[in-house]
Amino acid sequence: MFDTERFIDDCKRALAEDSSHKAVREVVAEAVADPAGIVNALGEPTEAGFTPLYHTDELTILNFAWAPLMTLMPHNHNMWAVIGIYGGREDNIFWRKTEGSIEAAGAEALSLGDAAPLGRDVVHSVTNPIEKITAALHVYGGDFFAPGRSEWDPETLAERPFDVERSRRLFREANERFAAVA
Repeated sequence: MFDTERFIDDCKRALAEDSSHKAVREVVAEAVADPAGIVNALGEPTEAGFTPLYHTDELTILNFAWAPLMTLMPHNHNMWAVIGIYGGREDNIFWRKTEGSIEAAGAEALSLGDAAPLGRDVVHSVTNPIEKITAALHVYGGDFFAPGRSEWDPETLAERPFDVERSRRLFREANERFAAVA
């Protein structure tokens, strides 16, 4: 059975033993192997958003919920991340930097029970391609909310500073669209 405090403690222990994503990935993989346990502990997501479960300069753990058919623009983290899916599906497009822009360089679909690492220099965009909420645990090897990250305009692909409030607004707007068709 998933226990939030134990999960946080396990992630902290894993980070202490290995500053890369490798040990944390194993903790996340074990957690998402029991998606019903996570839902029992955190609740069934009913709307898009992200909730901090733990946040320090060294480690951030977020519970993410993506609205049906929602897309988040390309962005970076400037730290490693591990994504663990416990409901639905998350499609990632990976981007590489070019002279003054970015271009698509690959993709990966994550499904129920997947736990995937992202390197510190990865730029990716995220889409929930299905018509139900996708839920995921995201663990970051640093302060997710710290300044210095970038996002890229989804239309022009121009780089700009990452704006947490813009992201929160995108989640609210996705919830409004979802509510309008539900």
